[in-house]
Amino acid sequence: MLNIKQLQVLLSIEEIQEVEILDKGFSDDSKYVVKTSRDKFLLRLTSIKNKARMLQMISLLKQAKANNIRTHQVIDHGEFSETQYYLLTTWIEGRDLEVVLPTLSKEKQYEIGLQAGEILRHIHDFEMNLFSEDRWENRFNKKIDKKIKAYEECDIKFENGDLFIEAVESRRYLLKDSPIVQHHGDFHVGNLLINDKGQIYIIDFDRHDTGDPYEEFNRIVWCAGVSSYFASGRVDGYFNNNIPSIFWDLLILYISNNTLSSLPWAVPFGDKQIEVMKVQAKQILTWYDNFNTYIPSWYIS
Repeated sequence: MLNIKQLQVLLSIEEIQEVEILDKGFSDDSKYVVKTSRDKFLLRLTSIKNKARMLQMISLLKQAKANNIRTHQVIDHGEFSETQYYLLTTWIEGRDLEVVLPTLSKEKQYEIGLQAGEILRHIHDFEMNLFSEDRWENRFNKKIDKKIKAYEECDIKFENGDLFIEAVESRRYLLKDSPIVQHHGDFHVGNLLINDKGQIYIIDFDRHDTGDPYEEFNRIVWCAGVSSYFASGRVDGYFNNNIPSIFWDLLILYISNNTLSSLPWAVPFGDKQIEVMKVQAKQILTWYDNFNTYIPSWYIS
């Protein structure tokens, strides 16, 4: 546990009364809830090796604030020790959206999805904090090759897993001339909070990157698994109800590529996580009728 006296000297906040470990998510960073007599804060500690990336995330949080996107606000940051860098932000009082959504009406689920889509569209207008001279087509084809290789070398396989490989291979040509924008990096229902007023907050920008804006929908399967109305609203909100036809084919490519890598990723976490990914892969094939249709059945037009 962190030493409160050490924190008090370091952090520019009033007297600290309590510090709790926040053990949630898959981030390598350590997270803590810091409490004073009046406020709560989120403290994130990362390796000093990740300082540059943390500063990039701080830049995104500041851009979010400037664009009226609800998220954590930066309070302070700096070197915590010789080996760690810290970020102190405001605490968000809200509930996990993935828990709340099923309790809401279908109309409200869709309305919140619209909000989420609009938020993502605004994030894609942020000034980019990472640059690559390589075209997206080249960058992502390398990702595809790496993920297919990892899947083929994995001892565990999906039922009908070859369908995902075929879905990716047959759509590589769509990557040509794709635009590149700033990404949140992990945009899905699990990284959204909702307050008592029905306002949503996006959290966890730590996986930020850049790329084709449509790739940011590769995790929409998590949204659709919770609420097809929310997922549909997210698409409609992003495109303002004017969805380009190429989006649906690229969505298949990005979802399929992500699915292939999910199984090798899950193996170190054990049988429970492997089963989660197997169930999700089966659900994806059901939504797409084994890719005989290019618009998923969860989408409600």
